[in-house]
Amino acid sequence: MVRFLFRVLSLLALCVAVVLGVIDAIASVSASEVILTPLSEAWIGAHPGSLMTLEELVVTRLGDGAWLAVRDVVLPQPAFAAMLVLSLAFWMIGYKKPLPAGRFAA
Repeated sequence: MVRFLFRVLSLLALCVAVVLGVIDAIASVSASEVILTPLSEAWIGAHPGSLMTLEELVVTRLGDGAWLAVRDVVLPQPAFAAMLVLSLAFWMIGYKKPLPAGRFAA
């Protein structure tokens, strides 16, 4: 059941990544230059309060240094790339290894 949940989360993150990539592609074509929306801007556009909640959670649990690392390293990355990485992580967690002897092993 947990494996299925992570597979569904992976699919949803992949769908969000594709939508964000299409939005960036449309904006890039219309502006005749490469435009990549940072994760922080996409997050603020979707739900600004949750980013502040994440900041409070990271600062209280891990400290100020961890929040500075998240703010300076993760949040400036392109939103579609961050969602692709998240989708890959969820897929890897939910991955079921094939049986070593094949499909019909006992």
